[in-house]
Amino acid sequence: MIISILIDTIELVKWNSIVHIRFIHTPITWRMKPPRVRGLLLFCSTIVLALSVAYQTRSRLALLIPSFSSFSPLSSFFSSSHPITMSYSQERYIAELAVQRASLLTQKVFFEKAKGTVSKDDKSPVTIGDFGAQALIIQAIRKNFPNDEIVAEEEASSLREDKDLSAEIWRLVKDIKLEDEESNNLLGGSLASEQSMLDIIDEGKSAGGGKGRIWALDPIDGTKGFLRGGQYAVCLGLIVDGDVKVGAIGTPNLPVDASTIDASTGAQQEQSTSNGVLFSAVLGEGATSRPLTNSTLAPSKPISMRPVSDISQAVFCEGVEAAHSAQGDNAAVAERLGITAPSVRLDSQAKYCSIARGAGDIYLRLPVKKDYQEKIWDHAAGDIIVREAGGQVTDIYGSRLDFSKGRTLAANKGVVAAPKAHQAQVIDAVKTVLKL
Repeated sequence: MIISILIDTIELVKWNSIVHIRFIHTPITWRMKPPRVRGLLLFCSTIVLALSVAYQTRSRLALLIPSFSSFSPLSSFFSSSHPITMSYSQERYIAELAVQRASLLTQKVFFEKAKGTVSKDDKSPVTIGDFGAQALIIQAIRKNFPNDEIVAEEEASSLREDKDLSAEIWRLVKDIKLEDEESNNLLGGSLASEQSMLDIIDEGKSAGGGKGRIWALDPIDGTKGFLRGGQYAVCLGLIVDGDVKVGAIGTPNLPVDASTIDASTGAQQEQSTSNGVLFSAVLGEGATSRPLTNSTLAPSKPISMRPVSDISQAVFCEGVEAAHSAQGDNAAVAERLGITAPSVRLDSQAKYCSIARGAGDIYLRLPVKKDYQEKIWDHAAGDIIVREAGGQVTDIYGSRLDFSKGRTLAANKGVVAAPKAHQAQVIDAVKTVLKL
């Protein structure tokens, strides 16, 4: 852990044979030749290692040296006033690149007439885009974080039976790459074979839970929207010990610059260079958006929920599919809040992204069936992006979403996302309408 802190604190940049050492959280920068850099890093690593060993064995050392346990510099450094925090900058970077590369595949499939579908046991369609995007993203996770678990929506059993569909997916996957070679290689480059593609699709079968590092992946969220030509999203979140730490969402059909959303946002989309946004967030570090590209990551900008002084003026959004959210109850909640404007219906976690950047304000997903449990991959990335943008995400009772219960949000019912200042008011309206 301490070595991680050291790595997070120092940034090395090589330029014209000179290595620049920049302390990320201070304005100090050192410039020196590579041999000296190696010596400095070795020295720092030795000191940090010594401190780490001393801290881990402090109770034993205190028996030999009674004053050790009260040794001021060491005890104050490791005291609760200096909490050790983990940075997830590498995880965020890989997640963004992986989602961006997978989005290239989904865009290619989106504008083809034959999307090729199969049906799961619950009759929901799965396209070749779902399978292909899942293979590419899991490959990137396995390349960079080989010991992490993955909870993904799809599995490859149907492809192993349908050889033609498998071959069609492989035709697309083998040619998808980022134009920047270094970025593409960082994600693992090209998959070796069709068989390796099928095998890696099946590596998303983790049971989830409240311990360890678990990635929640929805390769195409909003599959029906994808099929009809509307909004969809490529979603990836990292859950650590039950808490979402990182989220990345690619929305190929959302406009890059949009101050608000309306009915046209959820309608059938045309191919346009002005569409395509990559959203991301890290716990405690805020949320950002940037244009999707086919190469390196584009420059990002911070995003935030817009301030809403009068809840009756809020922009209200909900899912397109009536089977996913009780639209009648949604309308009753809006009426109780005094919102008279018609709701905007969007597929996928594009709804989370829209309210996070201030293009909308409230997102409701009210229960349709008493026994339905939301899937963690449908909410993990969107949850942290909205919360880091200044919003709040809870269930219909006002409880935070609990991602520690496995592959579903078994402890929650429904989803309510709104500005923090108005969350309680929205929850009260929901409880009244649902007679809770």
